[in-house]
Amino acid sequence: MNEMLDYVKALSDPDRLRIIGLLSQGDATRQEIAARLNLSPKDSLTHLGFLESVGVVSQTNGVFALNNDKLATFGKEKLVGGGNKFVPPEDLDDASKKVLRDFLNADGTIRQVPEQKKIGPILEYLIRNFEFDKTYTEREVNAIIKRFNEDTAGLRRDLIDAGLLARESDGSKYWRVQNGK
Repeated sequence: MNEMLDYVKALSDPDRLRIIGLLSQGDATRQEIAARLNLSPKDSLTHLGFLESVGVVSQTNGVFALNNDKLATFGKEKLVGGGNKFVPPEDLDDASKKVLRDFLNADGTIRQVPEQKKIGPILEYLIRNFEFDKTYTEREVNAIIKRFNEDTAGLRRDLIDAGLLARESDGSKYWRVQNGK
C-alpha cells in the first residue's frame, strides 16, 4: 500500500509530472532539468530524489533517466490491477487457459460470463467444485455457483445444458454427471 501511495504522490505533483515529461524526451542532468523547467536547485533536487526513491527515474553519473519499464509496470499493476492474474490449472489446454485468464478475476471469481462459444472452459472450471456421488439441492448448487458469480440461474442452466450437471425434472435434486470432468 505504501508503494502505491508513493507512486500516486510521485504523479500528483505538477513539477514532478513536468520532470517526467522532460525525461520522456531524453536524459538530463539535475541542472539541465532545473533550468529547462525553471525550478530552483533545491526543488529540482527534492523532486528528483523522490522520483528516484520510488523508482520512476534512475541516476547514473549525475544524469537522470526515466525508468519507462518501472513506470508502465507500476501503473499497470497498482492502478489498473493488471499485475494479479488468475492462474489456471496446469492440466488444461492453452485455449481453455486463455479463456479462464480472460474472464476470471485474480481470485478465481467470474468477472464476465463469456458468450456461448467460449463458456465451455468456465463451466469445466465451475464443475470442479461439485462432487461425484453427491446430490445437491438447488440452494446448495446456487451457493456454490454464487462463490464465483451472481448469475446463479444462468450458470446453473448452462451447467445442465452442457451435460455437466443433471437434475430431477422438478428441480428437487442436482448431481454431477459422471462423464463430466
